[in-house]
Amino acid sequence: MASSAEGDVGTVAGLVRVLRSGVEELSLNKLATSLGASEQALRLIISIFLGYPFALFYRHYLFYKDSYLIHLFHTFTGLSIAYFNFGNQLYHSLLCIVLQFLILRLMGRTVTAVLTTFCLQMAYLLAGYYYTATGNYDIKWTMPHCVLTLKLIGLAVDYFDGGKDQNSLSSEQQKYAIRGVPSLLEVAGFSYFYGAFLVGPQFSMNHYMKLVQGQLTDIPGKIPNSTIPALKRLSLGLVYLVGYTLLSPHITEDYLVTEDYENRPFWFRCMYMLVWGKFVLYKYVTCWLVTEGVCILTGLGFNDFEEGKAKWNACANMKVWLFETTPRFTGTIASFNINTNAWVSRYFFKRLKFLGNKELSQGLSLLFLALWHGLHSGYLVCFQMEFLIVIVERQAARLIQESPALSKLASITVLQPFYYLVQQTIHWLFMGYSMTAFCLFTWDKWLKVYKSVYFLGHVFFLSLLFILPYIHKAMVPRKEKLKKME
Repeated sequence: MASSAEGDVGTVAGLVRVLRSGVEELSLNKLATSLGASEQALRLIISIFLGYPFALFYRHYLFYKDSYLIHLFHTFTGLSIAYFNFGNQLYHSLLCIVLQFLILRLMGRTVTAVLTTFCLQMAYLLAGYYYTATGNYDIKWTMPHCVLTLKLIGLAVDYFDGGKDQNSLSSEQQKYAIRGVPSLLEVAGFSYFYGAFLVGPQFSMNHYMKLVQGQLTDIPGKIPNSTIPALKRLSLGLVYLVGYTLLSPHITEDYLVTEDYENRPFWFRCMYMLVWGKFVLYKYVTCWLVTEGVCILTGLGFNDFEEGKAKWNACANMKVWLFETTPRFTGTIASFNINTNAWVSRYFFKRLKFLGNKELSQGLSLLFLALWHGLHSGYLVCFQMEFLIVIVERQAARLIQESPALSKLASITVLQPFYYLVQQTIHWLFMGYSMTAFCLFTWDKWLKVYKSVYFLGHVFFLSLLFILPYIHKAMVPRKEKLKKME
């Protein structure tokens, strides 16, 4: 009997070990390893796709229900996503949301409230970067917190504008100004909305409240007819996801700092940087397209009508066709991370109008963006390069437009494909050059890569910055000469 019992116990123990082994095999860590990704990256992807069942539940059971139920649903789902990804560290976002609500209530619609919000939220984010930063790209609580920081700063500014005379505001400010007083539940629902909590996009409190009130629909009184538009963005996101998954093992930023890369011919180093610079952005494109589909499915993507047809681009963070075809840096900027760029323009760049210098305002805006991304030197170098490249590109475009000889040469139809190829090569080579610092973070890494290509980007664009004005002076006739020629 004893031996029989021992045998049963042994069998049970064996089954437990098998089951435990099976559970381990099915664990996220194992799955992530088999996919060649980190567990945190897999959790992020799962969380982004969870937005679709959440959106379907919202459409069918909550769309025209009481506002407090919708806020509770958004808060609960957002907190669940935060816990799934970051565990108890969700308290960071919760604390900042509660503090922001208290600032609005205690300080009211004042400049003090805006400045306190900006300093507090940015200080908290930067402190988070300081204490959690490593030399690699890590997915941690600061990732969604940078999205939240912009939301809460924008909320404070819109609340401040809501206390002003409407006639003193621009049409854009009137659109976003908050006239009512948000409750804590409203602020929490706005902040934790599952379709944007992790990676964006940015949207205003007023737009969110329209969603809650059932106004964001192309069919008044009914659930929005947005399933097909949402599936289109999801499908496009999946295409980019598959492409990134297939290519990521073969094209990595880690290779840029290897001895093998450094020993390759100069032309190879440049071409690898060009291809990598284009490809590395696909992970961001994937996330934004998938989350945009979630926003469209809920109705948040509704952006009125155009020629009788509903537009669903209110939460678009990507203009994919422009991104893939533009030969200009300004075109890529206009097509990439659209809502964040719009936020910086609306709440930072335009608010610096009192400086009276557009380029200074643009430079300070890019400095803010660099700090918002993190404390690594690579961010500053990347946005410094962006500032330099945009200035030079504008100078070059002005030269070609105003020089009769260059304008005539540029208009030759048969040479257009050649011009396009040259522009695209320059465009993506130096986009990759800029992204090198952005993705390698620390000065020892990006400096090593820049040395290997002889600081080509800095030399090329700094040279053009000083040379182009003289070329412009030589090739563009004065207005008096033009009048005589006419």
